[in-house]
Amino acid sequence: MKIAGIQGQEKICIEKKALVIMCADNGIVEEQVTQTGQEVTAVVTENFTRGESCACIMAEQAGVHVVPVDIGVAGRLDNCGVRYPLVRRKVACGTRNFRREKAMTRQETEKAILEGIRLAEELKRQGYHLLAVGEMGIGNTTTASAVASVFLGLDPRAVTGRGAGLSDEGLERKIRVIQDGIALHRPDPADAVDVLSKVGGLDLAGLAGIFLGGAICRMPVVLDGVITAAAALAACSLWDHAADYIIASHVSAEPAGRLILERLGLKAAVHGGLCLGEGTGAMAFMPMLSMAAEIYLHMSTFEDIRIEEYRPL
Repeated sequence: MKIAGIQGQEKICIEKKALVIMCADNGIVEEQVTQTGQEVTAVVTENFTRGESCACIMAEQAGVHVVPVDIGVAGRLDNCGVRYPLVRRKVACGTRNFRREKAMTRQETEKAILEGIRLAEELKRQGYHLLAVGEMGIGNTTTASAVASVFLGLDPRAVTGRGAGLSDEGLERKIRVIQDGIALHRPDPADAVDVLSKVGGLDLAGLAGIFLGGAICRMPVVLDGVITAAAALAACSLWDHAADYIIASHVSAEPAGRLILERLGLKAAVHGGLCLGEGTGAMAFMPMLSMAAEIYLHMSTFEDIRIEEYRPL
């Protein structure tokens, strides 16, 4: 029913679907908040273009086209494939270390948001009916936790998880880094651009633009995990009705996952403890959404089969 309202028609259509994966690096990795180095972002981004990542394999099974986007990868992308051509929208070669300085300038942040809006509009013109979102960027659970902490008004300890498997010591370091960055920059929760520019990332800003672009185009956008949800918080801060165009796929295993969905007023269908990102949770949900659409469009009503409608007992 929500999709019918978004599309403004009773006969919904979600036949042509795309998974937009925003890829960008984060300067905060200098603070040893991740298990792997920044170079992994470029490697995985190239894997998307060849259809070799987990999200791509799942997307193929779900009948979803993958759109990998370089909005801020620091490394060179010289070994891209042709199965899913890379969309080059690079705003900068990664962000800066927000424990020491602002992650981005306000202008860079605004440009990344606008790139997301424009891409959503382009995909709408290409005939897509529904978008899902994913991300890739080593260090982006740190930026997402920082953004969530500011928008939710909670201490970073309440919203920060282990990401790709940090130890207890690594988790404590990650929390301190976020606390330090927020204390240094004092991002304004009433100004989403300020929050993203100070402690966010280019992938988050681009994703916020996708959510806003989906709303502008009356096109539903399916959330993935906690990182895309943090971006949705920013989008809804810019325009509070943006949540009306967002569909939640699953509840992330990260601590902020459930908290963000509650703030956005969204209920997820999948509760699987997923924490990979990249759009995998959204892809796991996509077959369920397709089946639900078929039931909505084709199942007989009680009136059709002459059964008296159920009433509360």
